[in-house]
Amino acid sequence: MTDLPWTDEQLQPYREMGDPPADEMIAALVQGGQVPAVNVLMRHLVQNEYPIPESLPPAVRAYLDRTDDLPDWADRARLEAGERVFVRYGPELVVILHCYSLPFCYLGMNGVQVLNLTDRLESNPTRRILETAQMLVDVMQPGGLAGKEGRGRRTIQKVRLMHAAVRRMARLAPSWREAWGLPINQEDLAGTLMSFSWVGLDGLKKLGVELSADDREAYLHCWNVAGWLLGIRRELLPRDEARATDLAHAVARHQFGPSPAGRDLCGALVKHTAYHLPGNAFEHLAPVMIHYFLGEQWASWLGLPPGLSFERLAGLVRALDLRVSELFAGSRALSRLVELAGLKFLEAAIYCERGGNRPSFAIPQELRQEWGVSCVP
Repeated sequence: MTDLPWTDEQLQPYREMGDPPADEMIAALVQGGQVPAVNVLMRHLVQNEYPIPESLPPAVRAYLDRTDDLPDWADRARLEAGERVFVRYGPELVVILHCYSLPFCYLGMNGVQVLNLTDRLESNPTRRILETAQMLVDVMQPGGLAGKEGRGRRTIQKVRLMHAAVRRMARLAPSWREAWGLPINQEDLAGTLMSFSWVGLDGLKKLGVELSADDREAYLHCWNVAGWLLGIRRELLPRDEARATDLAHAVARHQFGPSPAGRDLCGALVKHTAYHLPGNAFEHLAPVMIHYFLGEQWASWLGLPPGLSFERLAGLVRALDLRVSELFAGSRALSRLVELAGLKFLEAAIYCERGGNRPSFAIPQELRQEWGVSCVP
């Protein structure tokens, strides 16, 4: 692991680094004339929850078998402690994902290009947003990582192989520019990991949620283990929150800026949130909270107009019998508002049609009961 601080010069080489085990597996299938096998693999990963179908070549099945073990430095007690943080604050973290983590990723001027190239979010925002939210729930649910058959491990395997396939295909696209770096490279993967780990913790802090130091480190540990399973290099997995903060800021300094792709993707995210949450009370939730989490400059880079304030959330404020001044104070009042929005999103997600024979959004019964998520549309 690197010492503090990360520099642009240290990060730059990671823009040409991929994930050799997964990349070599995809390359071997293509070079061996098994392009149909790659198509079968990708179709299976999209349509099913379990990553090892009998129809896959033995080499692929062997790869999947040997890449689902936890690293030797994984601490099961810390994994379980991190999962308990998610049990307590899952609805808030779902909103943080939509209004902080994803916009944080869209600010990467080079990394965002692969999202734009795949052209999935703009044409079908529900699909990608729900898939990302599903990954959050899969990884952080009880037993998601700690259990040998944890759903989080299976989801990460799917995502890792899909990354490898996209890395190969994107570079062949006529519109891909070498200046953007290798698609889904190690720096972009590290930045994305920080959007789940460090951004999640920073988002809770900005909502007035006070976690113990042990809980914060446990949550970070969960995502470090997830990052290792995802094929991220060990030195890009910060061992404590100070190093995670430095890495997140370093990636932002090295990569963030305005781009048409980032604005388009953020615009699609805002429309998705307004459309899929019930009633008019949530209409301005996403742009207001993106402003709150990112600040004016970063929000403007994503095409959001200046001056958005909590007054636009008047309906939600009235529903909770709150005052706007309480939200500006950064108290638990803001967390209560966001918790309500998170619950409504989770209830809506269960009944959203994802298309393409994809499985429905899944929340374990234990979490539904803990959060009070309604199962009735």
